[in-house]
Amino acid sequence: MGSRERVVDFLTRSGAAFELRDFGESTRNSSLAASALGCTIAEIAKSVVFVGRMTAVVTISGDRRVGQSKLSGLMGEPMRTATPDEVRERTGFPVGGVPPFPHREGVRVLPDTSLARFSHVWAAAGTPNSVFRISTSDLLRLVGAGPYELAG
Repeated sequence: MGSRERVVDFLTRSGAAFELRDFGESTRNSSLAASALGCTIAEIAKSVVFVGRMTAVVTISGDRRVGQSKLSGLMGEPMRTATPDEVRERTGFPVGGVPPFPHREGVRVLPDTSLARFSHVWAAAGTPNSVFRISTSDLLRLVGAGPYELAG
């Protein structure tokens, strides 16, 4: 099953309402996604991958940056931004297409409180040109943790 199909299958099985959109052009970063969707950068729930001994995916509003010291404190070890190869290896998704879920065993997903400003957000759907819209409450429910104050 491909990356996009894994995300759609997970969302369908979860029972959450979602809207999927595929684009001919890339939506691999918050600015490109917001432009393609006609929404604000803040409404994009970007997922940023960090590594140490463990792997963390921080899902945060597109207008915010992750505070690495906050993340390292929460994880109990120094964390750094993953390389593109590490992103693919550890999450199973390509850079620009990392969704908030589903992830491989051992990947910890940490949603940021910045997402709570919106009733719905857009997130990557497994590829650099597919996104989905979901309620913030469903996103938090499906992640099963947080939200955390991780913006720097």
